[in-house]
Amino acid sequence: MENEIKSLLLDNAKALFGEIIDEKLIQFQKTRKDVEGDLTLVIFPFVKMLKCSPSEAGEKIGVFLQSKLDFIKSHNVVSGFLNFTISDEYWLTQLSKMNKDSRHGYAPENSKSTLMVEYSSPNTNKPLHLGHLRNNFLGYSVAEILKANGHKVVKTQIVNDRGIHICKSMLAWERFSPLNSKGERESPENTVLKGDKLVGKYYVEFDKQLNKEANEIIASWETGEFDGFADYVVDEFNRLDSSKSAKNEKSIDGINTKIKDLAKNETGLLRDAKEMLVKWEGRDPQVYLLWTTMNSWVYKGFESTYKAMGVDFDQLYFESDTYVVGKDLIADGLKKGIFFKKEDKSVWIDLSDEGLDAKLVLRSDGTAVYMTQDLGTAFDRYRDFPDLNGIIYTVGNEQDYHFKILFLILKKLGFTWAENCYHLSYGMVDLPTGRMKSREGTVVDADDLMADVVAQAKEMTQERGHIEELSTEDKNALYELIGMGGLKYYLMKVDPKKSMMFNPEDSIELNGNTGPFIQYTHARIKSLLNKAGSIEEYLNVSLREEESEIIKHLTHFPALISEAGKAHSPALIANYTYDLVKLYNHFYQSVYILKEENEDLKNMRLILSKNVAKVIASAMSLLGIKVPEKM
Repeated sequence: MENEIKSLLLDNAKALFGEIIDEKLIQFQKTRKDVEGDLTLVIFPFVKMLKCSPSEAGEKIGVFLQSKLDFIKSHNVVSGFLNFTISDEYWLTQLSKMNKDSRHGYAPENSKSTLMVEYSSPNTNKPLHLGHLRNNFLGYSVAEILKANGHKVVKTQIVNDRGIHICKSMLAWERFSPLNSKGERESPENTVLKGDKLVGKYYVEFDKQLNKEANEIIASWETGEFDGFADYVVDEFNRLDSSKSAKNEKSIDGINTKIKDLAKNETGLLRDAKEMLVKWEGRDPQVYLLWTTMNSWVYKGFESTYKAMGVDFDQLYFESDTYVVGKDLIADGLKKGIFFKKEDKSVWIDLSDEGLDAKLVLRSDGTAVYMTQDLGTAFDRYRDFPDLNGIIYTVGNEQDYHFKILFLILKKLGFTWAENCYHLSYGMVDLPTGRMKSREGTVVDADDLMADVVAQAKEMTQERGHIEELSTEDKNALYELIGMGGLKYYLMKVDPKKSMMFNPEDSIELNGNTGPFIQYTHARIKSLLNKAGSIEEYLNVSLREEESEIIKHLTHFPALISEAGKAHSPALIANYTYDLVKLYNHFYQSVYILKEENEDLKNMRLILSKNVAKVIASAMSLLGIKVPEKM
């Protein structure tokens, strides 16, 4: 409809406006709810050309378009906005078209460029948590939306399987894991813990022991015992300690944190973890065996969690591989003068010409940092997929600066494809009790949370009844479908850029903007269609306002998918679907369907219902959510 109006205006611009016009001047928007009409054209860009008032210009354009386009039933002009009322015949034609199109809203498969979407990207020193749920659901959904837009999509993750944080878990397990009666340390085989949870337990244990040792050091400093500490450490402690005298409580807390960090860097435990990292990069056999063993535990744990999440990947990358590629890139960049080496042998890049600071890319001991491996990973991906036209990194907004630097460095290294790298920055998920902290063990475990929402969905569904005829297996599948659908929808209905507060109980509510509310509407329509049996063609019907509003909403689905793809926003899909469900439920309560005596009208309403269910199922699948036939 918009394209037909646009083409007509462009083809007749000389006669209508006296000059050729730019396509960008033709702007459509939704018609205000308090104004009659289905589509609105903004008139202000044409007022100067027509040398008249906005109302006169709108009327002139409206008369012209209505005389040329049969689907425009009437028009009106309100304050420089031309509103069109579209004929029933047009909406019914659109309904007929979408009824014959099983892929309504979707572009032809693989008709556009290849894109890669990275998500999850966990650390192998801890299990997945609530933040990972938002990340995985968001990344998976964006990948599905891009597919629906016709892109060939590669879903990937980079497994953070190396680095000091991994060595912390390894060292803590080696030092603090108790021995059983067989002389064995804890493992997934001799405990009830999943591998990722077991390794995460020792990451928390490392932090406990590190704090204990740091507190002992601080206590010795406070009594004037500085034997064995470098002069610069003593001087820094004295400077920080003396600065507390004239400070307020908040400032003193900040100073104490700096003192604590200073002490942590002097602990034997952290020194040993750093030495373990150097040994690992040097492929020390004993350290490498411990690393492969503990990582294998974690991978098995991740695999079951991803299965429960309903997400998958086409290609995996491991930092233990890509950091080497990153080191090679840095070595090459040093020769070209892109990087520089400091006296302590650490390697940096100067980004002052970009208005930014210098950035560390290799430590003084030669070990890699996150930037090292991210450079190598990006390079590897474009080498593996020569037709790749862009990478979408699904990573929290805490890493905004990191990705800005990463893309800049890639450009300086001469990789033109860096222009097509995009950071899908999303807000954090907070709890009523505050932020989650992995090292303190205050995270909400992903497995526990998913099990909890499924259990709540089971309780809610059993209270409502209506599923007695289902087998136990089918009931359990329904509980999981509702619980996971509610969880995913809750985490994705919010704009990705916004932080959000999470309340699991709200996610499975049957009323309001929730997944189960949408799932229930789909099940209601399926029940209606099953009762109806076969649906015949219809002729000569008039549409009620409720019906034309639904068809209008359904016709917007292709444009909505396009918009969601450009914005990388599943929230647009989620809220579109909620609006569709609200429109349908209002229609369902307002008219007869199966009891309608006019057969043409009944069949039209059944076809309308069928296509609402189809779009609900399609939209929810783009969010990674399944919809039930019965609920």
